[in-house]
Amino acid sequence: MRRVVFNQKGGVGKSTITCNLAAISAEQGLNTLVVDLDPQGNSTRYLTGQSGDAFKETVSDFFDQTLNFSFYSKETSDFIHETPFKNLDIMPAHPELGELEGKLESRYKIYKLREAFDELDEYDAIYVDTPPALNFFTRSALIAANNCLIPFDCDDFSRQALYSLLESVQEITMDHNKDLQVEGIVVNQFQSQANLPKQLVGELISEGHNVLDTKISSSVKVKESHTAAKPMIYYQPRHKVTEEYQRLFEEINNNV
Repeated sequence: MRRVVFNQKGGVGKSTITCNLAAISAEQGLNTLVVDLDPQGNSTRYLTGQSGDAFKETVSDFFDQTLNFSFYSKETSDFIHETPFKNLDIMPAHPELGELEGKLESRYKIYKLREAFDELDEYDAIYVDTPPALNFFTRSALIAANNCLIPFDCDDFSRQALYSLLESVQEITMDHNKDLQVEGIVVNQFQSQANLPKQLVGELISEGHNVLDTKISSSVKVKESHTAAKPMIYYQPRHKVTEEYQRLFEEINNNV
């Protein structure tokens, strides 16, 4: 299973959702990999407590190698590192990732990530965190993935961005990856007592969009877990938000 978490709008919780679902996967005994394609490196910090600069080999080095055939000697696994958590590994991001984008685009390296994933038979699940833009790295992830999970926070800007996003994913599906499935929209930072979130979710459902039943509540404990570099299953295993992530994990994987 290869799942990409994508929304071209920033601040919707891509990294938080990626890492918490991956952590639950690992906790359930599945050999799990997180690939951090966002130069900001939020998933890298969340799972390791370190920035990409702390690692000798990163996803930036992986892509850089594809541009230098004479040095094309390392296996995909060489760019992967263990996290402190059992069954959970990461291919960390690096700030220099963005500098490679133009070169990779011009040399048409868009399928290299999918080829790399094909080598990684040892992983039961791969989760890909993406930058908040429809760029080379996001398209590479969508081409390499089987499933796409779309985070959504309840405001009108997110709603308008969602329509454009769905069109972009459909185009990639038709042109590059017919196996890609949009498995659903996950509502993040949901406030069940407020009228606007319930209204927006209801309208999306009435329009025929696949809004997942499980919604993730807003909680300061999630921000605390970022600081502690521990996803919620490790930081607060009995917390309400942890239980919501567990239900979300079950919901999306029951549909795979």
